[in-house]
Amino acid sequence: MEKPVKDARSGSERDERKAGRRTVNRRDFLRGMAVAGGAAFLGTPTDVEALHDLSGWPDRMGMLTDLTECVGCRSCESACNAANGLPAPEVPFDEKSVFERKRRPTASAYTVVNRYGNPKGSGNPIYRKVQCNHCEEPSCASACPVRAYTKTPEGPVLYDKDVCFGCRYCMVACPFYAPAYDYESALEPKVVKCTMCHGRIKAGGIPACAGSCPMGAITFGRREKLLKIARDRIRKFPDRYVDQIYGEYEAGGTSWLYLSGIPFGELDFPTNLPRKPIVENTKGFLSAVPLVLTLWPALLGLCYAANRNKEEKG
Repeated sequence: MEKPVKDARSGSERDERKAGRRTVNRRDFLRGMAVAGGAAFLGTPTDVEALHDLSGWPDRMGMLTDLTECVGCRSCESACNAANGLPAPEVPFDEKSVFERKRRPTASAYTVVNRYGNPKGSGNPIYRKVQCNHCEEPSCASACPVRAYTKTPEGPVLYDKDVCFGCRYCMVACPFYAPAYDYESALEPKVVKCTMCHGRIKAGGIPACAGSCPMGAITFGRREKLLKIARDRIRKFPDRYVDQIYGEYEAGGTSWLYLSGIPFGELDFPTNLPRKPIVENTKGFLSAVPLVLTLWPALLGLCYAANRNKEEKG
């Protein structure tokens, strides 16, 4: 069934890109500073520039979420909870009142599903699954002064709590607001996020959320193959999908990809992200500013976090 293709992006965003202009808000500025500070701490501007040559692990895996298939059953949330040994949620997984507010991943919920009204009027609500998108060149890893993050050859971005000292630069640097902080554990503060079930992937399995979805809305596979599947769906059913695969290029690309029937901006996806990795936007800054000036924020952050942890462990 062939249907005409819709435009995926809003006109204002497209016009801004053509004009080479981009609005920078406070969050964007802090994100750039966090990445620049972390990258400078890890190495010289030359080292940072070398990251641009990374084209990605050749056989990396990914996930494709088709938002037109999701019915909001929250089976993915339940499966994630069980797979990661997380505490039972305050609101049961079969309770629909949870959709009355927009949620973000937390220390006790690595993925959440939010509900949106359908702008097409009489259509069913639209549900969006939210979790770490596992960037191709993750800004959380660039911002981390102690290399607590790793982009694995399999695709997931992993976090090592034994290295982390709690500066939370990663939370500021993430363009998708994915990492959460475990405030419940004062003695062992840590960042928490989706691991894309890396252990299961290494063992030849599939992530729990993909395996549990009764609608087949989540597909696991090699990223290149998922992109092909997504393009084929858009080509075959252009009336069903906007002509965009979210995650193909945003912030340099992500392992988690999305298809949608309405523009992604209407589902709270960030639509002002550059096509290049966040760290690349700091190249000019790192080259022009003496290294000591970029190190100071990171060093001060380290001292603050170390003292805070010491006081809390006290």
